Amino acid sequence: MRTLDSDIDSWLRALASQDELGPLLALLPQDRAAAGYGHTLTEICMQPLVWTDTARRIAALRERHAGGLEGLAWLALTGSGSSQYACECVAPALQAEIAAPVLTLGGGWLLVEGARGVPAARPALLVSLARSGDSPESAAVVEFFLETEPGVRHLIITCNPEGKLATRFQGDPRVTVLVLNSQTNDRSLVMTGSFTNLVLASRGLGSFRQPDALEKLADRLASLARYLLLHHAATLAAVARSRYRKVVYLASGCRFGAARESALKMLEMNAGLIPTMAETFLGVRHGPMCAIDPDTLVVCYLASEPLARAYEVDLVLELNRKQLGARKLIVGERIPPSVLTGNDVALEMPGLAALGDSNVPVLDAMVGQLLAFFRCLAGGLRPDMPSTGVISRVVNGFRIHRPARNEADH
Repeated sequence: MRTLDSDIDSWLRALASQDELGPLLALLPQDRAAAGYGHTLTEICMQPLVWTDTARRIAALRERHAGGLEGLAWLALTGSGSSQYACECVAPALQAEIAAPVLTLGGGWLLVEGARGVPAARPALLVSLARSGDSPESAAVVEFFLETEPGVRHLIITCNPEGKLATRFQGDPRVTVLVLNSQTNDRSLVMTGSFTNLVLASRGLGSFRQPDALEKLADRLASLARYLLLHHAATLAAVARSRYRKVVYLASGCRFGAARESALKMLEMNAGLIPTMAETFLGVRHGPMCAIDPDTLVVCYLASEPLARAYEVDLVLELNRKQLGARKLIVGERIPPSVLTGNDVALEMPGLAALGDSNVPVLDAMVGQLLAFFRCLAGGLRPDMPSTGVISRVVNGFRIHRPARNEADH
């Protein structure tokens, strides 16, 4: 009988024929661990196999809670670090699909601002995303709103069945908890599979017209992710090993969340030695362009939607005229040759446009993950734990302060 674990094993064996990934995956598990990537590489590579399972879980959740998004005054997605960027990957798409405003709010923001940080109208839904569910602010935010805001309901999506978010609120009628497959609970320092599965799960909250639409989307995304790993890993490895000292990531709309996550992956997996920045194509003109110097790799997640692409192409052509950056990596479909100069690289992804820009941030994130991974190895670091104790897989505990009662009031 086929299982997800057996499918993952078969897929990893299939990747053994790939020129760049094959030699790395061919090592025995203990040898991969000794080389510092016992978890990270397999967690990156197995993502397309897990996405369909996540889509099924969200479909089942929506079936159990039919109408759960009806009548909301607002919906807020919250998380910290990568989990917040996962929220940013889906908020614009959800805003277009449900009949309520959709906000993205950092866990730290809500911890400090409390009820002042959200609209006054009720009822509302607060959706908390987390890998471990054990970061101090994750549970503290839910606890605060449960204590002070009876008109706010909660949906928790987490990768860890034993975390505080998954266990502390069981039985509370205002809280629904969805735990994703255990394969999403990355053991590496950095979030990879957990990130993309949290994105896909929260994306599924939208008003898809067909019950199986999310599963179909997950299958199509998985097909493109396999294509990326089979056909572009060597290209990404070569770009990762090329000459640059910092990286700027550019994107628009939902894909900007993936740009922010890509910037964080490069920063984390290289122990802060490669400074990074994420900006929108239109926003980079307003000051940040001065950071693009001859030592900068510019990664462009190029939109397929015509209006967004027109603005983005204009910006890339401006970078070319000003001769900014060491080189560019442009990710998209039917990339215009006019945007490429010198040693720029076009990463063609056939089928990307048909999926729509709102649905492809998980693929952009995988590009960012692979770039960061290969750069980490090139720098002699250990992807599973590149930092020397400065950061940790789960944020260390810190004191939770409570606002004065009148500060929590509207």
